[in-house]
Order: sequence, then C-alpha cells, then structure tokens
Amino acid sequence: QVQLVESGGDLVQPGGSLRLSCAASGSIFSFNVMAWYRQAPGKQRELVAAITPGGSTNYADSVKGRFTISRNNAKSTVYLQMDSLKPEDTAVYYCNRYPNGISWGQGTQVTVSS
Repeated sequence: QVQLVESGGDLVQPGGSLRLSCAASGSIFSFNVMAWYRQAPGKQRELVAAITPGGSTNYADSVKGRFTISRNNAKSTVYLQMDSLKPEDTAVYYCNRYPNGISWGQGTQVTVSS
C-alpha cells in the first residue's frame, strides 16, 4: 500500500524560509506528476505546485516566485522550498499524485507568524 509522509513544517516568522519533504512508499513517484497542496483553517484544500517526472513545474499564482518544487525519483521524495513566507501561507501542507490522488497523508503544519 502506498503511503505519503510529509515533514518539515514549523513555526516561522514572516519573510522566513522552510523546506518541506514528502516521502512515498511504493511506486507512486516514477511515472506520475506529484504535487503539493495546502489547506488553511476554514478553507478548501488548494493546489500549490506540481512537478512532472521530467522536472517541469507549475505554481499557483499566490506562491509563484517564492516557492520551488523539486523531486528525487531515486529517493521517491518530493520537496517544497518556501521562501519569503507570508502569514497567508499558514496551512497544513500535503503532497499527493496529480491529478488522481491516493489516500492523503497526515500533512505537515506550517505557521507563519511573528
């Protein structure tokens, strides 16, 4: 059974940086687009960034220029480098296959606050 395990979330001040990691078991990575999503309190889960097996990327307008998605297929891991963080980036962050996701992991909490 494929599992997704996100890590790297923390409390950070506005303007700070974090690097999230998502490790997947099984063969989900090799031939699939992978994506990061986030869900803020009281809001729907939204797509943040996606990356193809070949490394092409796409970003939500709200994070473009500040976040960078990357992947290591050999390690079955996808990363999200988040710079210039803003309070509105506060959310639980999840990774999953895109567009047909599997069961969600537990996510990792990112809180941006002074």
